[in-house]
Amino acid sequence: MAKRIDAHHHLWRYSAEEYGWIDESMKELRRDFLPKDLAAEMRSAGVDGAITVQARQTLEETHWLLELAGKSEDIHGVVGWAPIAAEDFVRTLVQLAEDPKLKGLRHIVQAEPDDNFLLRQDFNRGIRQMRNTELVYDILIYEKHLPQTIQFVDRHPEQRFVLDHIAKPRIREGMIEPWSVRIRELAQRENVACKLSGMVTEADWTSWGLEGLRPYFDVVVEAFGPHRLIAGSDWPVCLVACRYRQWFGVLEKYFEGFSSEEREGVFGGNAEKIYGL
Repeated sequence: MAKRIDAHHHLWRYSAEEYGWIDESMKELRRDFLPKDLAAEMRSAGVDGAITVQARQTLEETHWLLELAGKSEDIHGVVGWAPIAAEDFVRTLVQLAEDPKLKGLRHIVQAEPDDNFLLRQDFNRGIRQMRNTELVYDILIYEKHLPQTIQFVDRHPEQRFVLDHIAKPRIREGMIEPWSVRIRELAQRENVACKLSGMVTEADWTSWGLEGLRPYFDVVVEAFGPHRLIAGSDWPVCLVACRYRQWFGVLEKYFEGFSSEEREGVFGGNAEKIYGL
């Protein structure tokens, strides 16, 4: 039986300077979130292991997360940050890839002022340099970036990609197009998987429910198939809208009619395979 994996969560030591994006509406997040806090949440949801994902774009944080992972039986992998667009990126890449807990890299593309960031020549050069590693690249975008993302992925057919947060559709507004059409197009690329995470924070934080999320679940299930979907909590960011265990309860409810093999894949097996845990 596959282990149950939370494939997307964050850890941090909070400071207002480093986490300026945490505004007053998210004040619950203005504290430290460390492995001992994560462990308690995982136990509440019957989760066996986790993948820690970067929240700051510094090598300092990446090294810190790898250090924490090296001391923790709960953290099975890290998706860190590195200067992918830098001319000397390959040197950094070789050093980072020596740590077996490093499973992928991510850039916070959604925060870039240039909507065409993913198409930049220097960034794509760095992605090509990842080809000789086993590292995954996590794609963090808003749904408006899907056209550029499709072009980007097509440049790297041998690279494994995981789309974070189902590309952040406009759930709060009840809009499913053009996200639905574009996500189906992206999903035609077999080297792309998709995380079922970050959905409640794109919905209304106080009134969301499974039925409001169901149309978005339905689209990604049809587009990617259960074998390319990965469960993740997006904890602690999810806390502005739901508890850790509550999110896994939503996923369990949605997938209760699927086969045991499909459920095992979504809840852990797919993450183990795609990230090489």
